[in-house]
Amino acid sequence: MTPPPLLLVDGHNLLYRSWYGFPTRILSRDKSEDRTGVFGFVALLRKAQRLHAAGHELFVVFDAENGADARVAQDSDYKANRAVETDAGLIGSLKDIKTALDHAEVRWIEHDGCEADDVIATLATLARRELRPVDVMSADKDFLQLLDDPHVRVLNTMLAEHRRYSAGPDVLARYGVSAAQWPDYRALTGDPSDHIAGVRGIGPKTAVRLLVGGRTLEQIPTEEIRPAWAGQWDQAARWREMIRLDRKVDLPDELLTATVTDPLLPAPAVLEVLGLW
Repeated sequence: MTPPPLLLVDGHNLLYRSWYGFPTRILSRDKSEDRTGVFGFVALLRKAQRLHAAGHELFVVFDAENGADARVAQDSDYKANRAVETDAGLIGSLKDIKTALDHAEVRWIEHDGCEADDVIATLATLARRELRPVDVMSADKDFLQLLDDPHVRVLNTMLAEHRRYSAGPDVLARYGVSAAQWPDYRALTGDPSDHIAGVRGIGPKTAVRLLVGGRTLEQIPTEEIRPAWAGQWDQAARWREMIRLDRKVDLPDELLTATVTDPLLPAPAVLEVLGLW
C-alpha cells in the first residue's frame, strides 16, 4: 500500500498566528482563561486539513526552548531582535495545544536542542526516501529551500494570493533564484525575522545578479564583489550556514506512522471535550 502524503506543521508559527490573528479574544466560559491560542491553533489546523490536506498524515513540530542555541553560538545577534515574551498566555497555550493534539491523535515533537525548521527538514527528507509527497505548513520563507525537491511543497495560508502550495519553479519566478540558492540569497539580502543583517548595499536585485546562473557565494567572480562588500563576505558565508536547514537531525525512530490522520473536530468541540471551554 502506498503511504499517504505528509503535512508537516510548523507549530510555533501556527501558534503565533493563532494568538495574534484573531480579531477578538476567545475566553473560557467563565471568562477567566484566554483560550485564543489553542482555539485558533485547532481551528486553523482543521481548516488546512479540510481544504488542503485531506488524506494526509499530519505531524506537528515545535521549537525546543533551547533550539536556537547552536546558531546563537555562531552569531550572538541571531534572533536577538525578538522581544522576550511577556504575554504568558501565548506560551502557556502550548500545554493545551499539545493536549488537544494528543486527543486528536495528531503526533508532534519538540526535540531538545533543535529548531522546528531543522526537524521538519529532516522529516521531509525521511518521508521522501519513502517516495511520500510532503507539504510544509508555515509562513517561514526558509522552507523554500526544501523546494529543490519537486515533490515537496509549502503551504502558506496567511497570504490570499499564495494560499495554495508553492512549487520549486515558483521560487525562481518570484525571487529570481532557485530553491537551492535560497541560503545564499538570504545571506546576501538578510533576514530581518532572524536578525540576519545581510551584506550592506546588497538588495534583492543585486543579489539575483550576483547569483545568476545558479552561482553560490564562492562562485561569484572576485571582480563583481565591490570593495565595500568584501569585508562582509566571510560573515555572509557564516550566515548562509545558519540559514541552511539541517536535514540530518538525529531523531527518534518511527515518528511518522504513514497512516492518514482522521478529520479533526471543530475547535469548540475539542475544547469542550478537554474541559477547556
